[in-house]
Amino acid sequence: MINDIDQTQAPLLDHLLELRTRLLRAILALAIAFGICLYFANDILGVLIIPLAHAFPHGTGKLIYTKLYGAFFVEIKVALFAATLFSFPIIANQLWAFIAPGLYAREKKAFLPFLIATPVLFGMGASLAYFVVMPTAFRWFIGFQGVHGGLQLEALPGIDEYLNLVMQFILAFGGSFLMPVLLMLLNRAGILTRAQLVAARRYVIVAIVALAALITPPDVISQLMLAVPLMILFEGTLVVMRFAEAKDAREKEAEDAAGDVPAV
Repeated sequence: MINDIDQTQAPLLDHLLELRTRLLRAILALAIAFGICLYFANDILGVLIIPLAHAFPHGTGKLIYTKLYGAFFVEIKVALFAATLFSFPIIANQLWAFIAPGLYAREKKAFLPFLIATPVLFGMGASLAYFVVMPTAFRWFIGFQGVHGGLQLEALPGIDEYLNLVMQFILAFGGSFLMPVLLMLLNRAGILTRAQLVAARRYVIVAIVALAALITPPDVISQLMLAVPLMILFEGTLVVMRFAEAKDAREKEAEDAAGDVPAV
């Protein structure tokens, strides 16, 4: 009995040690990326400011900070945000290295495409936010400048508030673009079927609109620019599911046919 307990504890301790090693490597990667990004924090901040700078009439825009230490903590936040994005592939690789030994070869083959698709889809969403949505939204926000009631209304955004808005845009669009990965994983796990998603299409559309309204700034432009691509991604996921289900059916038929062949 004692030997059985010892044999049970040994694999558990091995897994915990392996988990600790993977976590330390992930934290080390994040720390190194943070140090590098902190050194280039001013350059990274300059890149993040470009959409706002182009939204202002030439040479009229400015960013302010009202606390003496405000700009310093903004650079810290920029470095941490950039370091998280840049170190994500290494963190994901450590996660994969931890769970992969417990998977069968077929499960590894099925899971690996999702691991590759995650940063690609997140990058697509973040790129849409940076190159299309933010410039459009910022031009619309800046358009409220002018004379109102005899007084000059001028936009003087704070650097900390602006950075929070940029991170909200990037995380909202990047995270939302991972919806196909989530749906495909649920489908491969047998929790959701394509037929169920098709039947619930109207509810999914309502949920997408509600999500876009919840995680984007309170303007219709940003909400539509998130909701429409998500609807397209949803429909595209249904198409991919159809091909995946057809492929699974063909493989099952081939296996059944091979099983029916009498042994010689």
